[in-house]
Amino acid sequence: MSPDRNARTPRQNKDNKDSERVGVRRRNIVPQILDAAEQIFAARGLTGTRVEDIARICDIPKANILYYFGTKEDLYRATLFRVLELWLADADDWLLADKAPLDAIEGYVRAKIGFSASRPDASSLFSQELLSGAQVIRPFLENELRTHVDRRAEIFLGWQRAGLMVEIDPRHFLVLLWSMTQAYADMRVQFQAVLGKAHLARPQYETGVRTVMTMVSPLFPRPSANGTDETPPPRKARRTAKDPATVAAP
Repeated sequence: MSPDRNARTPRQNKDNKDSERVGVRRRNIVPQILDAAEQIFAARGLTGTRVEDIARICDIPKANILYYFGTKEDLYRATLFRVLELWLADADDWLLADKAPLDAIEGYVRAKIGFSASRPDASSLFSQELLSGAQVIRPFLENELRTHVDRRAEIFLGWQRAGLMVEIDPRHFLVLLWSMTQAYADMRVQFQAVLGKAHLARPQYETGVRTVMTMVSPLFPRPSANGTDETPPPRKARRTAKDPATVAAP
């Protein structure tokens, strides 16, 4: 009987199993490293962070981190770009041309404040990078982010042409919307002091959603049955188990 040319030798089987184990290990350890890096970089910045500090949180040798990321600067870059990928994803879920504008904006505001609540270190890290001159992510800002904003601006302009949104510069509007929602992460210590709270919790974030929506709702008139424009106040939300940081609208 001739040998099966497709059959694997014991050596090949061992190599495949080793490769699978390496892949599983990488899938497990890389997110762990990035989570720890997000926390330390947000607290200390690039200059003040040591790879040893991140390794200590992960309970792994420093060499393991350098094996996956090469240098501290490479790890900082990877951490930032993961944050940006997550941060921009909410627009793909909410800022869509076929959604009712006010519903879309409220969903987006809730998602953004939810991100500030659940990932304050991520938001702070991004803000620190901007305040330091955005040396690492400037190409991203000038290319990917600009394209991202341009796409949403086209949606806003479409709503304006349809009479569903007041004429306002869409790019300025989007950036200011980010500022308001990110404040619940970047300025959380200030919020805590002003509100007399040791920590921001669900009621404070929900108040933040309602406050932002009260300010932006007049930009999105809704036609009533008699043909006039109506802009309803933000709806009272109910709690959801999906995101403990915020309350989803009904």
